[in-house]
Amino acid sequence: MDNIVEINGLSKIFVSEKKQAVQALRDVNLDIKDQEFVCLIGPSGSGKSTLLRLMEGLITPTTGTIKVMNKPLKGPIPEAAMVFQEYSLFPWRNIIDNVALGLELRKVPKNKRYEIAGKILERFGIEDFYSSFPHELSGGMKQRAAIARAIAISPQILYMDEPFGALDAFTRFKMQKGLISFWLEEKRTIVFVTHSVEEAVFLGTRVIAMSSRPGRIIGDYKIDLPYPRDRWNEEFGTYFKELMTLMNSGDIEKSMAF
Repeated sequence: MDNIVEINGLSKIFVSEKKQAVQALRDVNLDIKDQEFVCLIGPSGSGKSTLLRLMEGLITPTTGTIKVMNKPLKGPIPEAAMVFQEYSLFPWRNIIDNVALGLELRKVPKNKRYEIAGKILERFGIEDFYSSFPHELSGGMKQRAAIARAIAISPQILYMDEPFGALDAFTRFKMQKGLISFWLEEKRTIVFVTHSVEEAVFLGTRVIAMSSRPGRIIGDYKIDLPYPRDRWNEEFGTYFKELMTLMNSGDIEKSMAF
């Protein structure tokens, strides 16, 4: 498979209102292949979300380069979509209009965009809530709608920033299984940020571990396990232990003291 994302020598420095420089990322080099499911893990302050926003083109790097689909990234592209942790649904639009928003912005006729949005809502099991508004839905349903909206534009790359972080454990497991089902069927590229090592091993074909600020890559693991995955499997436990050991290693402690 070809690389769909190529990152070389990437660094990001933010300057506060008090003119203080904070280095979020330092010398990040990462290639992501088409149709991979890549999970980014690391402690708070490791720059995972910053890296995701750089890949999406929402912010620009201080140094280094990003190529997406063999072209230098200069801003958001129509082939990619982002799902945030905070649902980001418009409260004045009902669910089907929220899901169809990206299609509406692309001037897709109303009947066609409702047809596409309706099929995706059926896929995520919320077809009975087409006319409901976000405040009428549970957290899990809101996040399903947010993911459905991102998928509706048929992106080649789906960036996901801790999308299940605010959900209860039962709903989280259900959403994880639904996301895996989508990925196996649709063969998209997914880049998924999480604080949970267990979630990363359960979802990803590959797990990238990052240090504390300034974030840099300290581990790159291929997760060679079949789907659906069993959390109680011995090999699953081996990956989990290796990653937990890495995340508690001297590399992390040194980076925290930087």
